[in-house]
Amino acid sequence: MAQRRVSGPVSDTELIYSPDTYVRSVPHDALTRLRRSTPVVWVEERPVDDWPAGPGFWAVLRHADVRHVLRNPRLFSSQLGATQIRDAEDLHYVCRMMLNTDPPEHSRLRRLLTKAFTPRAVARLAARIEQRAYALVDAVAEKGEADFAKDIAADLPLLTLADVFGIPESDRWLLFDWSNRVIGYQDAEYSAGAAFEASRATDMARRAIALRPSDPVNPRSRAGMPDLYAYAHELGGYKRRHPGDDVMTALMHHVDADDGTVAVEEFENLFWLFAVAGNETVRNGLPGGMFALLKNPDELARLRADRSLMEGAVEEMLRWWTPVMNFRRTATTDTVVGNVPVRAGEKVVVWFSSANRDEEAFDRPSRFDVGRTDNDHLAFGHGPHFCLGAHLARLQMRAMFNAVLDRLDDIEPGGEPIRLRSNFQNGIKRLPIRWTPRL
Repeated sequence: MAQRRVSGPVSDTELIYSPDTYVRSVPHDALTRLRRSTPVVWVEERPVDDWPAGPGFWAVLRHADVRHVLRNPRLFSSQLGATQIRDAEDLHYVCRMMLNTDPPEHSRLRRLLTKAFTPRAVARLAARIEQRAYALVDAVAEKGEADFAKDIAADLPLLTLADVFGIPESDRWLLFDWSNRVIGYQDAEYSAGAAFEASRATDMARRAIALRPSDPVNPRSRAGMPDLYAYAHELGGYKRRHPGDDVMTALMHHVDADDGTVAVEEFENLFWLFAVAGNETVRNGLPGGMFALLKNPDELARLRADRSLMEGAVEEMLRWWTPVMNFRRTATTDTVVGNVPVRAGEKVVVWFSSANRDEEAFDRPSRFDVGRTDNDHLAFGHGPHFCLGAHLARLQMRAMFNAVLDRLDDIEPGGEPIRLRSNFQNGIKRLPIRWTPRL
């Protein structure tokens, strides 16, 4: 397919595409200029690290246009090219994941998974999330300083996922390692993986970790994550034979209206999705929310004084920070987005971090306002692929910030944050904070 000329300022399209940009900050000024001048803009895919150059894509920047793309899977497919900007090396494998499927297959898997989150399971998870959030904060409360991203926030999504899957807490750092390797494909520190204490792990975990590649392999391919798939395969079979009271047991035993069940192979891909996406959204959303409060101390004081604002404050954190910055679709036919002709087969990338700062959708969008009520943000997507884990993510964020405000006084920055190098995940690797310990 022929390359097209960039239809907007070259410097701004290069800026929003380059992962190096995000080490400093999300380029909201560039996104605003593009959104106002060319809200559907062609972006060239230049080589990045080991990535080869790509054919280019349409970046969709306005809130209304992003919603249009996401609610029309017949025009904009998740399966044709998967959902990442970069073209998948093993598309057949990648498109077996629910994230990269279209209706009706996506709808079948989604129904099965939704029914697995029974009221009893969700209530148990909510109680555990609150207990663990307070325990994580209490563990550092007397120190007066900590790395919020690493020492406080990172463990909560791992422990929550351990509950969802019904896996031992001793194995939770496998989840951390897997998400580091997948999300960190643009960041050398993350891609190196995480330390895993095998002596404390289950036999199942030790058998899996023995399969981890010794040489760098693309973690977004099945060959790059044999340890994850081995663990998932063994866990799925175990859940079939030994039911528990966790969500994944319910999923493996549920039968739909057509007598369909989740095959172990489908469970493996759902495990990948939850282990990576379920961890990273919260892992980045929690430090992002704290960063927003630190940057806006008046709003932090306002939230501390009126805890009834917490639910809306979490929604504002998600809008203002936007943990997942973009997702891709592929046009199934010639169509139009925002008055711009798009040809069949072209990539269409919706840019959530732009849509969530759209002046046409939000009043004073650059302002962080814990009392914002009209907040139709797109941090969890929109349409058929609206994030299944949104409820759990919100529960975790509310629990964590309630615990922080209940236990820590006079919170302030303790040093400069260190951001993730990624044009996909809006992440903070280090966020030092200080507070006044209570006597």
